[in-house]
Amino acid sequence: MKKPFKAASLFNLNLHLCVAVLLLATLLNRPLLTAQTSVDPTASAQAGAPGAVAPPDTVTVDGIPPVPQSVAEKANRYTEFRTASLQSWNPLRREMLIGTRFAEAPQIHLVKAPGAARTQLTFSAERSVGAQFQPKEGRYFIFSRDTGGGEWFQLYRYDLTSGEVTLLTDGKSRNIDPVWNHQGTQIAYSSTRRNRQDVDLYVMDPVNPKTDKMLLQLQGGGWGAADWSPDGKQVLLMEEISANESYLWLVDVNAATKTLITPKGGTEKIFYAGGIFSKDGRGIYTATDKGAEFKQVTYIDLATKQHTALSANIPWDAEDMDLSADGRTLAFVTNEDGVSKLRLLDTATRKERAAPRLPLGIISNLKFHENSRDLGFVLASARATSDVYSVDIVSNNVSRWTHSETGGLNTASFPEPELIKWKSFDGAQISGFLYKPPASFTGKRPVIVNIHGGPEGQSRPGFIARNNYFMNELGAAMIFPNVRGSEGYGKTFLAADNGFNREKTYKDIDALLDWIKANPALDGDRILITGGSYGGHMTLAVDVNYNNKICCSIDVVGISNLVTFLEHTEAYRRDLRRVEYGDERDPKMRAFLESIAPMHKTQNITKPMFVVAGANDPRVPKSESDQIVAKVRENGTPVWYLLGKNEGHGFQKKKNQDFQFYATILFMQQYLLK
Repeated sequence: MKKPFKAASLFNLNLHLCVAVLLLATLLNRPLLTAQTSVDPTASAQAGAPGAVAPPDTVTVDGIPPVPQSVAEKANRYTEFRTASLQSWNPLRREMLIGTRFAEAPQIHLVKAPGAARTQLTFSAERSVGAQFQPKEGRYFIFSRDTGGGEWFQLYRYDLTSGEVTLLTDGKSRNIDPVWNHQGTQIAYSSTRRNRQDVDLYVMDPVNPKTDKMLLQLQGGGWGAADWSPDGKQVLLMEEISANESYLWLVDVNAATKTLITPKGGTEKIFYAGGIFSKDGRGIYTATDKGAEFKQVTYIDLATKQHTALSANIPWDAEDMDLSADGRTLAFVTNEDGVSKLRLLDTATRKERAAPRLPLGIISNLKFHENSRDLGFVLASARATSDVYSVDIVSNNVSRWTHSETGGLNTASFPEPELIKWKSFDGAQISGFLYKPPASFTGKRPVIVNIHGGPEGQSRPGFIARNNYFMNELGAAMIFPNVRGSEGYGKTFLAADNGFNREKTYKDIDALLDWIKANPALDGDRILITGGSYGGHMTLAVDVNYNNKICCSIDVVGISNLVTFLEHTEAYRRDLRRVEYGDERDPKMRAFLESIAPMHKTQNITKPMFVVAGANDPRVPKSESDQIVAKVRENGTPVWYLLGKNEGHGFQKKKNQDFQFYATILFMQQYLLK
């Protein structure tokens, strides 16, 4: 049984939260603390004073003034948005598992019909994600869970009859990307169990965890199973080198050997975004940029290795894909200037057939039911949070399975984005999305520039959740730029920020700041820069290079020095990041990375900063935040620091998210609006 089509990095487990959502959450909540930073012993007490919001005991507050209760009271409705993600169809009934949050963290729920009640199945203080029914009888499902945001995911089995939850993996290593065989007797998955650095391929019958065994010992962190052959004798294996380069292998399960399908050694860097076996097992459907600028839906004949492009007429990336159980229909999504379009391909004629017209937004999580007729997916737009839908591909009738709450707010009044474009320093055209506040706010409006992470992410016109507060209630405009290095604009643009080209991305934002200054509707003297992960690094880069063009910044789980980041990010993801940023072990590259590090230019930061970090972050360790906070404070610059003690790469716990949100509002009121 195939897993969801993989266009994103194997190093970023799909938790059914898009990068955009992480960035939004980032702006709203991220914690920071450092052993190098002295903590104000009165901070927590002040924040818990009468009339102030008491911070949860799961965060450490450093330098943040008391947050008035009135801030929380006004903002509370914006904290109650829910989302839903499609996890798995029941193989025998028209029912599905979805993911949503009602308490502190996302959990698995059962929905028995479109619009029916969501019945919660998993209950934990930690997030439960990635549920997959056993594909033949559906008597149980497997799912993943980590602890404290550390991303050391464990696999579990949930028995629907008894409600019993059984741990399947070792409880210590990182175990990800489980894929069922079509017979429902085994899963293949990746694990760092051997040395916490290399990702090996394992197989197991989830009914009997004692059958767990390593199938292949591999080198590197970019390996993941994509699909099983229909006869269960082979596994399609993806090896990811970078966002621009990957390879596909066939694994003989009985012989425990692998054979390369896609050749290495050419001058062209080629990316293969996973793949799905054809119904007859003779070929593979994938998306690849081989010989093209964009990822095209492609059929690879396994006997001849011949590639046949099936979407060459579409000048956009194919980014999600699923094949019906009868093998007759291939559903895929194209990313067209950030907007998704659902497409259906007849595999016999290799021609597109009519697909339903859906609202403009972002489509993800394509999953066919075993009946080959119902295609499930998730749809989000600027005015609608992520919800689960299905389409009957025979009648093209669309059913809505979930109706996620929006805190009682009328989302129909939320602003819709405008696609904007500007020229960078070298003439390159850069684009982004501008959200304007209601017309009731007159005069030039302050601006929040929110830079996505990745770096290979992409800001897209989806639901921006709590960010709507900043426009609707504070009157700020928001811009979500897609600087060079972003996905969705071709492989040349995607690689344009690698290595020694890093500073070009900083200059893309500098050009945006000038564009804002020239816009008569925007206040170029009141600009806040923010972003999460790599977006946090970009925030710090803007702080040190263009300090005079902004008034304040919010850095969420950001990188303050690419050298120290590469030395301390978890070992299983280090090589992938070196391809993107440059190898810090090379003296010339190390010198360059040190020369551009915000950490070495902190004397330039004179505008107030808010820094957020997670104590258990495996991607960007909190030491990156610790060191920047300590150095910037030497300038006498106001620095707020929030650390999530039970969080990793972005806050997942609602109470932590809420406090981050309230503190963010207070920061904006004090330093952006004034």
